Formats: sequence, structure tokens, C-alpha cells
Amino acid sequence: MSSGRITADAAGTWTIGDLTVNRVGFGAMRLTGSAAFHHGTPSDRDRAIAVLREAVELGVDHIDTAAFYFSALRSANELINSALSPYPQNLLIATKVGPFRTWAGEWGTSARPEDLRGHVEENLRQLGRDHLDLVYLRRMRQESIAEHFGALADLRTAGLIRHLGVSDVAPRHLAEARAIAPVVSVQNRHGLGAPTPATEELLAVCRDQGIAFVPFFAIAGDGGALGATTAHDDAVLAVARAHGSTPAQIRLAWSLAQGPHVLAIPGTGDPDHLAENIAAGALRLTAEELDLLNRVHRAGA
Repeated sequence: MSSGRITADAAGTWTIGDLTVNRVGFGAMRLTGSAAFHHGTPSDRDRAIAVLREAVELGVDHIDTAAFYFSALRSANELINSALSPYPQNLLIATKVGPFRTWAGEWGTSARPEDLRGHVEENLRQLGRDHLDLVYLRRMRQESIAEHFGALADLRTAGLIRHLGVSDVAPRHLAEARAIAPVVSVQNRHGLGAPTPATEELLAVCRDQGIAFVPFFAIAGDGGALGATTAHDDAVLAVARAHGSTPAQIRLAWSLAQGPHVLAIPGTGDPDHLAENIAAGALRLTAEELDLLNRVHRAGA
């Protein structure tokens, strides 16, 4: 399909808390380099800023980022601040805390609950904001997230955070968090051909409870943080040919077809890929195509 000037509203909208956004957003991780924060070659600053501005021009009003998204020369939050501040009133910027890196770029151990205020404040400084629209607690293998999530709930009460989400969780963690404060969004790894029982259950729980589900690595597949997969099933290639689209667009369209509460945050530092990702929101898969792709998905279990 031709990407043309298809805009992010083509996939429809979803309301996160009291903030209505287009279902196709933008993930900032890849802005900082070819392999994001995994020792990638630093990105071209001017191109990264141009991609962010073009994303907003194309209707993106939901950007996902984190203070720990940085490479040797680039910080995703600083790029967002430079490109988009003063921010459009309708722009939702989501960030996440839990993991952290030293100034040298080395990963630290999981943050303690008392560390989270400093992590929130670092995101505020880098983004140049007085509050954060949405903050995810990224679970770092804890059996219980109550103490960490409670610390973020206190920061929400203090006015530093508007809405809360959880990431890399099982249904029991979501229930644990919701007993403490409202959860408006869940962010887990999920993509075509890579099902896990906990995440499949979460998809249904979020749908039933009106909670946004935001998959990460929906395009990347096995590539994960290192980049998009090139290993596409024959069925994906066939559906892509039928629509005149790329396999990556089919993967995004499949994710969006999992429910109206599913939002996409594909990331790129390439303006052409940006247009393709946004155009995927206009793809409408037939019932037969969805059945075929769902079989591919289940076979990956």
C-alpha cells in the first residue's frame, strides 16, 4: 500500500485515563542510534529531530520514552525536548522507571522504591516538564510490585505524575497494582508469532477492564532491541503482497487488530519507516487473513 500522507488517526483512538490519543504512536528508543541503547552508532541529531517533528505532523500524539534511552552522544528525552518543546497540548509523553543506567551507560541493579522519585525527577528535567503524563513501573523480576508501585502512587498524589501504568507484568501484578491506584495502561512484549500465556491473558483482562495494552517489539520479533526481524513466515509475506505493503506493516496491523484497546508504538530514526509505520494504521485485514495470521501466532508458542 502507498504510505502517502496517511496520518496516525487512521487506526482510530483510545482514551488513556482522561487523555485520548491516536492508536498509532511513536517509540523513542531507536532515536538514539542504530541499536538503541545497546552500543549502537549514535544517530544523526538533525535527522532524529526531523523524525520527531514529522511524527507530530502526521498526527502522532503518544510518544513512549525513558531516561535510560541514550547512546554515546544522544538522549531520547533531550531530543524530544529539543524537537517538540513547547509541547502540543494534546501530546501524551509516556516514560518508564525501574531499570536504570549509570552515566557511563552501564546497567544498574533494579531501582529501590525510594529511588523512584529521583528517576521521575530526572525524566522531568530531561523533558523540561513539571509533570509526567504517564509513568510505567517496569517490573524487574520482582515477585511483588506493591512497594515500588506504591511509591509511584505517592508521586501521583503529589502531582508529579498524571497517570500510572505497569510493564513486563503478569495478570497478578496488574491486580496488585490496581489495588493501590488506578492503572490506565499495560506495556508488555507482544508480537505476531511470539505468544506467552501471561500476556495473552493480559490482553483479555485489559480489554475487559478498559485498560490500554501497548505492546513493545511488535515489529521487531526475535530481533528485540537490536532491530526488526527479517524472518517472516510465508503467511505474513503472502498477506503483505496482497495489500502491497511490507511485512512490518502487516505485523503492526495484526497487533492493532487484537482489540480497540491495543496501541502501537513503533520506533524508528528513519523518516521513510516512520511514514510506513503510521500508514499501517490504515490497513484492514480480512477475517480470513486474521485467521491465517492468528494460526501463525499460536504456532509460535
